[in-house]
Amino acid sequence: MRVIAGELRGRPLAAPAGEEVRPTSDRAREALFSMLGDVSGLEVLDLYAGTGALAIEALSRGAAEAVLVDVRPEAAAANVAALRLEDRATVVGEDALRYLRRPGPQFDLILCDPPYRLAARLGSDLAQLLRSRIRPGGRIVVESAARGPLELGLEPWRERRYGEAILRIYRVNEQ
Repeated sequence: MRVIAGELRGRPLAAPAGEEVRPTSDRAREALFSMLGDVSGLEVLDLYAGTGALAIEALSRGAAEAVLVDVRPEAAAANVAALRLEDRATVVGEDALRYLRRPGPQFDLILCDPPYRLAARLGSDLAQLLRSRIRPGGRIVVESAARGPLELGLEPWRERRYGEAILRIYRVNEQ
């Protein structure tokens, strides 16, 4: 696993062995960021960050800063430290829903890649909570299992399937 493009292009990302962390494939990350286009200057929230690959890719491509949230933040923290991104990335060891329920900043781009087995249970809570944390004109990206996608009750702006995964991008209208 590596950073696909930008200032950190080609740099390796460490992922723990086993099935607890399921990083987004290089192919899917490349396609996602092609669909998103320019992310320069954006403030990014990466929920269920795992290795932090999505947020790190955004930072490499010019995002201003990122918050990476995961109940097991060790892999994300190790990658942020190895790539010397501590000045632009904050790693938070907390449950994503708990993080979203607390008062906090809004973001331009929210990346959400929860464990596939939790998608059905998380949909309604995430649908409500994500809306309070996304800026008008922002985008929400959700990766979930193609067979049981996470539903936010929004119309996807873009949608692509990669193997067993489906990527959906939602645009939040200007208010």
